[in-house]
Amino acid sequence: MHTSSAIFALLLPLIFGCAAVPGPFGGAPSRAERVTSRAFGSTKDGLPATLYTLRNASGVTALLTDFGATLVSMRVPDRSGRLGDVVLGFDSVEGYESADNQFFGCTAGRVANRVADARFELDGEDYTLAPNNAPHSLHGGERGFGQRLWTAEIGSGAQVTFRYTSEAGEEGYPGTLRVRLTYTLTDADELVLDYSAETDVPTLCNLTHHSYFNLTGHGAPSILEHELIINGSAITPTDETLIPDGSFLEVDGTPFDFREAHPIGERVAELIPTGALGYDHNFVLEPEAGGGQEVAAELHDPSTGRTLEIRTDQPGLQFYSGNFLAGQKGKAGLSYVQRSACCLETQAFPAAPSHDHFPSIVLRPGESYTHRTSHRFFVR
Repeated sequence: MHTSSAIFALLLPLIFGCAAVPGPFGGAPSRAERVTSRAFGSTKDGLPATLYTLRNASGVTALLTDFGATLVSMRVPDRSGRLGDVVLGFDSVEGYESADNQFFGCTAGRVANRVADARFELDGEDYTLAPNNAPHSLHGGERGFGQRLWTAEIGSGAQVTFRYTSEAGEEGYPGTLRVRLTYTLTDADELVLDYSAETDVPTLCNLTHHSYFNLTGHGAPSILEHELIINGSAITPTDETLIPDGSFLEVDGTPFDFREAHPIGERVAELIPTGALGYDHNFVLEPEAGGGQEVAAELHDPSTGRTLEIRTDQPGLQFYSGNFLAGQKGKAGLSYVQRSACCLETQAFPAAPSHDHFPSIVLRPGESYTHRTSHRFFVR
C-alpha cells in the first residue's frame, strides 16, 4: 500500500462514519423516529427544500430531499460495524442546482439516459427536445425531473413518497405525466424504490435512480478496486456520442463480461480511448424463469466488506464508471474525482424511440408505468 493510501485508510473511520447509536438509548428507533425532516436550503426560485431522514432498526439511514426526489446520503455498516456514507452528494439544495451536480442521486426523467438527436416520432408526430448532451437529450433535458421540486408524504415505517406532475410540453414532451416514487428503507438494510406514472395522452416514460456509489465512502479516491457482477450477457454498443446503434454485442471475451466478479479497473483501460472514456454502457439483463424482480448487479468493496445487491424488474442496467467526474467538492468539502464512484442505473434501453426492436418506452392513457428497484446492503 502506498503511504498516501495508508494514511487515507487510517482516516476512513473519521471521515466516513462512526459506530451508530440508533435510538435515544441505543435501541431501535421508535416509529416516530423512523422518518424525521429538516430544512435543506432554498431553491433559486426561492422555494424551501426539505431533507428527510429514514432510519431502520439497526441504525442504517437514508437521507432524501424533495428536490429531484434525490438520495443525498446512505449510511451503511462496514465489516467492523462502522457506518459510512456511500453515495455522492451535496450538503444543501444549492449544490444540487449548481454546475457541479452531475445528476447525483436524483430521479432522472421524463426519459432517463439519451434520446438520439434530441428528437423522436410518436404516432406520426415529431417532437423536438433540448440537446443538453449535444446532439442528444440526456436525462430529461435541460431541467429534467432531477431539477424539479417534488411534493412529499411520509408513509408508515421508514418511508417517504414523492410526487411530481410534469405538465404537457415540459422539455418538449407531449402529455401531462403524473409520477410517484416511494422510497422504503427496510430493517433488512434494503432501500426499495417503487415508481409509477400515468399520462393523459401518448408520451414517453423511462425513469431511473442516479446515485453514484463508492462503498469505501463518498470522497474515497477510486472505485477501480471495487468488484462488480452484472447479470447480463450482452450490451447495446454505442457510437462515439454514446448512442446505441441498435445492435447487441455478446459480452463473452470483452471488457464487458461481468457475469463473474471482476475489479472495475481490471479492464477499464481498454475503453478509455472511446467516447465513453471508460464504462458507460447499457447491459441487457438476463431475467430468470418466472420473471419479477431479479438480481441485476452486485458491487463489493474488498477494503470494507460493504456489498450492494441491486434487483430490478427493468430490462437494462447502465453501468457508468464516473468517467466525467471532475473533482467537484461535495458533502463535507470532499472532492469527487474521476472514477471515484460508479452508477448502476436500472432502466429501459437508451435511444429506445430510434429502435423498434428495443423494449418500448411509450406510455398511453389508461396504462400505468411501474418500476421497482431495490438496493440491499450487506457485508461479506
